[in-house]
Amino acid sequence: MDQLTLLDNRDQDERGKVESWRLHVLMEAGYPLPLAERLAQSGADLHLAVDLVGRRGCAPDVAAEILL
Repeated sequence: MDQLTLLDNRDQDERGKVESWRLHVLMEAGYPLPLAERLAQSGADLHLAVDLVGRRGCAPDVAAEILL
């Protein structure tokens, strides 16, 4: 295995860990699984996503439309 392959695998592993963590945070904030998955994989601002649903009382589907 060459160095580029190793680096690519590490990047994918790290991205997977970050997406998994984001998914967990979004679901705890009240997003249903399908929306949480879409948001976790996107570049959406996680803090804003949690704030919209958790503190501002926005419905998860409306918050997802704003964020995506």
